[in-house]
Amino acid sequence: MTDQPHHGTTTVTSELLQKHDRPGPRYTSYPTAIEFNESYGREQYRAALRAASQIEAPLSLYAHLPFCSERCLFCACNVVISPNKAVAEPYLDAIENEIALVAPLLGERRQVSQFHFGGGTPTYYRPDQLARLVGAFQALFDFLPGAELALEADPRVTSTEHLRVLGELGFNRLSLGVQDFDKRVQEAVNRVQTYAETETLVTAARGFGYRSVNIDLIYGLPFQTPARFSETLEQVVALRPDRLAIYSFALVPWMKHHQKNLPARALPEGTAKLELIVTARKALLAAGYVDIGMDHFALPGDELSKAQREGRLWRNFMGYTTSRAPDLIGFGLSAIGNVGASFAQNERKLSRYRAAVQAGELPVERGFALTKDDLMRQVVIREWMCNFRVIKADIERRFEVDFDRYFAVELGELESFQREGFLEVTESELRAEPLGKLFPRNIAMVFDAYLRSKTERRETFSRTV
Repeated sequence: MTDQPHHGTTTVTSELLQKHDRPGPRYTSYPTAIEFNESYGREQYRAALRAASQIEAPLSLYAHLPFCSERCLFCACNVVISPNKAVAEPYLDAIENEIALVAPLLGERRQVSQFHFGGGTPTYYRPDQLARLVGAFQALFDFLPGAELALEADPRVTSTEHLRVLGELGFNRLSLGVQDFDKRVQEAVNRVQTYAETETLVTAARGFGYRSVNIDLIYGLPFQTPARFSETLEQVVALRPDRLAIYSFALVPWMKHHQKNLPARALPEGTAKLELIVTARKALLAAGYVDIGMDHFALPGDELSKAQREGRLWRNFMGYTTSRAPDLIGFGLSAIGNVGASFAQNERKLSRYRAAVQAGELPVERGFALTKDDLMRQVVIREWMCNFRVIKADIERRFEVDFDRYFAVELGELESFQREGFLEVTESELRAEPLGKLFPRNIAMVFDAYLRSKTERRETFSRTV
């Protein structure tokens, strides 16, 4: 490569990339899931739900539908592969049992401002099966008018009937997995889909009244080049989705063994990988999209763009959102909830999950109770990842600390980042510069007390580029 990639007015050199391209969390939570442990179990979660029943605020709900007909080789999600869809129907019974266990513990607190079907492949199920599951939630929870109801969908198995049925049930956000339209890349990762399949669903969603359509792309996949990725970006921009997520491929073969089947020599790394995201950023900014954060873009009129401009963007296990519901309840296999000052994760093995709910037990496998220090660092990291800014007075007022004194070690570490143009540190705030927006995880990692004390665990995470 003769020219170095630029971000804003900052040149990203090979030396800078080599220094800062390192394993690190994506911070959909803090502490991250690797800190969860089995000392937090069913009784602790039961107590957290009962305590949450006393709070007057709407809820966020997440339902994990893990089944897929075949495995995409890039995937790092908790999925169950089964071409035989009959084996997946009992899972719906299990989630309905879990709903019946959880709802009474919340007392009268049943209002919902955010609901998300994630996977796996939610549209692995027939439209009538998904309608049945939505009905089970709606029977015990009160979905507020205008609530965000979102669906992840694989264009290869999603029909317009899926969108019609769910649209009539109130779903208003659709997220479509594309990754890349390049046929060679698709074949390498075992996910071949056409542009026409995707276009059909985008058009249908708008016709059925979905107010937002998101498209997911991944950079860092085998055989991707800036030129080829530019062609995919042109096709995506032509669809004019309201939002785009451009995820860095998480290569974690020590955790997801199927990734060993990827052609390793064809994977772009280092500067070659960085060129892909720089190419994407240039193309999307030129097309009028706003850089929301880390890997998300949105049209200027989208709610995410408005929320970031106003400093109220939020982030949870479902990604960036405008819903600031203080409690998130997860349902289904391996689902994670964040209730009060705790995280709870359901059983990650299907047989154990089903056995627990059939026995009338909350299917919690592990979790984590947060300390005051955890909660404070959680807010700092979330504000940085969402709004590229941390206002010291806000932290001081909320947690009754002197920011500069409490985070003296961290501020010392940030001095080198400040010299390199990642951020500006003033008496009142931390504010991202162009490089800080390109490497937001690196700044967030400075405030991660668990990374500081357990550095040997860093190999657990994907790299920051």
